[in-house]
Amino acid sequence: MRKSIILLACLFIGATCFAQVKVEHLLAENLPNPNSIDALTPRFSWQLNAGLQRDVMQTAYEIRVSEGKHNVWNSGKVMSDESMYVDYKGGKLNSGQKYNWQVRVWDNKAKASEWSAPATFQMGMLTPGDWKAQWITPGFKEDSVMRPSPIFRKEFSVGKKIQSAIAYITSHGLYEAQINGQRVGDAYLTPGWTSYNKRLQYQAYDVTGLLKNGANAVGATLGSGWYRGYIGYNPTPNLYGKDVALLFQLEITYTDGTKAEVISDGSWKSSTGPVRYAEIYYGATIDNNYQQKGWTEPGFADSKWVGVKVQNFSKDILIATINESVKKHEVFKPVKVFTTPKGEKVIDFGQNLVGWVKFKVVGKAGDKITISHAEVIDKAGNFYTDNLRTAKSQDTYILKGGGEETFEPQFTWQGFRYIKVEGYLGDLKQEDFTAVALYSDMAPTGTFTCSNPSINQLQHNIQWGQKGNFLDVPTDCPQRDERLGWTGDAQVFSRTATYNMNVHNFFAKWLKDVAADQYSSGSIPHVIPNVIASGNSQPGASTGWADVSTIIPWNMYLAYGDKQILTNQYNSMKAWVGYMQQHSRNDLWNTGDHFGDWLFYSVNDDNGGASAITNKYLIAQCFYAYSTQLVINAANVLGKADDVKYYTDLLATIKSAYLKEYVTPNGLISSDTQTAYVLALQFDMLPESLRQQAAVRLVNNIRQYGNHLTTGFLGTPYLCNVLSRFGYANVAYRLLLQDTYPSWLYPVKMGATTIWERWNGIHPDGSFEVPSMNSYNHYAYGAIGDWMYRTIAGIDTKTDAPGYKQIVIKPTIGGNLDYVNADYETNYGKVSSHWKVDGSVVSLDVEIPANTTATIYVPTNNAGSVKENGGALSSDIKQGAPETGYAVLSVGSGIYHFSADRIPTVRDFRGEREFNR
Repeated sequence: MRKSIILLACLFIGATCFAQVKVEHLLAENLPNPNSIDALTPRFSWQLNAGLQRDVMQTAYEIRVSEGKHNVWNSGKVMSDESMYVDYKGGKLNSGQKYNWQVRVWDNKAKASEWSAPATFQMGMLTPGDWKAQWITPGFKEDSVMRPSPIFRKEFSVGKKIQSAIAYITSHGLYEAQINGQRVGDAYLTPGWTSYNKRLQYQAYDVTGLLKNGANAVGATLGSGWYRGYIGYNPTPNLYGKDVALLFQLEITYTDGTKAEVISDGSWKSSTGPVRYAEIYYGATIDNNYQQKGWTEPGFADSKWVGVKVQNFSKDILIATINESVKKHEVFKPVKVFTTPKGEKVIDFGQNLVGWVKFKVVGKAGDKITISHAEVIDKAGNFYTDNLRTAKSQDTYILKGGGEETFEPQFTWQGFRYIKVEGYLGDLKQEDFTAVALYSDMAPTGTFTCSNPSINQLQHNIQWGQKGNFLDVPTDCPQRDERLGWTGDAQVFSRTATYNMNVHNFFAKWLKDVAADQYSSGSIPHVIPNVIASGNSQPGASTGWADVSTIIPWNMYLAYGDKQILTNQYNSMKAWVGYMQQHSRNDLWNTGDHFGDWLFYSVNDDNGGASAITNKYLIAQCFYAYSTQLVINAANVLGKADDVKYYTDLLATIKSAYLKEYVTPNGLISSDTQTAYVLALQFDMLPESLRQQAAVRLVNNIRQYGNHLTTGFLGTPYLCNVLSRFGYANVAYRLLLQDTYPSWLYPVKMGATTIWERWNGIHPDGSFEVPSMNSYNHYAYGAIGDWMYRTIAGIDTKTDAPGYKQIVIKPTIGGNLDYVNADYETNYGKVSSHWKVDGSVVSLDVEIPANTTATIYVPTNNAGSVKENGGALSSDIKQGAPETGYAVLSVGSGIYHFSADRIPTVRDFRGEREFNR
């Protein structure tokens, strides 16, 4: 039936099935039409659109780059199937110059495509000397307590017709800019958070449409942000400096070829405006009585303003922004407005999100409205903020009067589902309040749905945990007085993150700060950027946290096939392994302080059972081995044969020491916990002869806890993967579907809309865990998403052909699921795996993008029963030798519909039998 539909579609649209391949989705340095890149040799990527054609591969490409009518570079016809990260190999590219580029390809039928539609890229500031602008700070003495946001302005004239105008902006602190009364760009929390003393991003904006002939004006507002605001464990100000400063350079190109610049310098003026206070943890105070109407427009009377101070701050550390900026996304209207037993006026937005509330109000001058934020309502139904610790998370607004006013905060954000409104006269009107979600503008890439609504809610929670905590850096939580780039949380979730959103640029940027803030010893700080070190104190080197330096680069390489990430991070990876080696004794890394299997199951959590305590040094030895293995992997990819040999020998000694210290001859691990067996099996710490019995011990342990997991941050990400690998997918499904504490679905049952920090953040009776560490938006346990995509749906990439160049589709039927639908946008295009069980028949719908191939494993115990569209397999499908429970097919790109008999056998029940024995 499906085949007939495809054929009819081909007839209907003519030659679509056999049309030329189209080249689309052009990227330069992994960005669409970037207007500021500082890579001296940009890399180009593209996708092939083959319509309904099957088995389409690229065999050659040709790239041409031009500047205006001038040809800059032509690659000529290059025989290659590469369509990702193809290097520019032309002459020197100039700072600030905009270039056009196109590509055409030849397919495996020797047919050439048309040239793609032109794409562009613009070079940024390639040297410090390209910056003519000067750093400026306010010319007045700042209030050192409230620190109202300074505002800056400058008027200038445009006397010719403009061809293009690019504004380059950065700051110490956060900035927002306007030209002629209009906002510059749609990004927030710029310039983002980096290791400011070593790397400071600038942004580039095309502002051609904001300028006009004649008089113009530019203005900018600064906030303390991460640079000098309160931040860290014990919130401390001025970690990077005491100033807030602006650097602004506007490059104007006229149609006659001449150019002009508008730069920040001593001619600017400064004052303050309505932002009277703004701190990330504590919120903002906006007083409309301090509004200066028209201050970013020409002709504004600024005689009462003061000048600015020109500063000699460094420009050597300035870098172009390579990741997506933070922007506004979904909006939520109230789902409920109510009054608590304490008499508090509260609004419920129905979703725990990160961002702020925008509202409108009418009142008189001086009226004050305060909005407080909370994730949960307590057992008694009252507003609850104890888990925010010292974070005030409160925005205050003071009215000017005279009509309707609209408010939203600046230079802060909150994590919340509920708000408490104080000072608002009359009843709260739902239509007047809107919650706005804020997160880095990463493209959504994955969807996962199934026949179980609770699993769908879990997937929803995983995605919203990621959205809420991916604000320029991967934070641990978005609401309390922390919001830091915790390394352990990021590494355990990193592979899941790649399925939900395109985090390629996000992590590439953050990993550079991992390397920048790495201590000279090779130790990795607990948080990146590192805002917790002081003096001689260098907190870091915790196993599973510091391994972020090896794990995320490798995961990004697998997901995106970008060798450059490994090149950039390789020295950092080696330095971290070198630190562990230096601090080991007799090849055992049994020194230092470690967080261990953070937040594992403890009897203190429910006053029953036995705590699942795993020796921290045992965990450390496992991650020591894993990081060493990842350095070997990276060295192989990068062609470093000497390093491969050195670290292979080192790995053998690490594993040998582990066996001698922690494993009995019959395979009992000294810490008889789920995490101990999971790590031993995941990282291949045991010889082959001891692995299956270790899996049995793991399953027995799960049974002892009543089909519950007991793992913490470090064991949980690998738990279901290990069970599936060793033949216990049914047990993995049991854990996934468990809905009593501790489990993934317990928070879902309790009404969660994001992932919790603790398995039992809210107890069954509605009471809470200790407020000192109890976040309700903490994505780490959402790492199960990786197993859901890679094992349940079965979408994966071959390690030796990363980035989904060679795709694996190998779904795992189970969990009483009737169907699973997963789609994933790879760099090559969409991959789909949709399976359905109908009685004794399983169907599998698969989509494979052009310029890739795939191995498809159709779940069946009767390989001869596999059909395509109800009939025989097409000649372009190669059937290999069956594997246990699967028919194995090799295919090229295209859309496929398979069905097969699903006849359970005794072997299918092996895991169930051993689980229940």
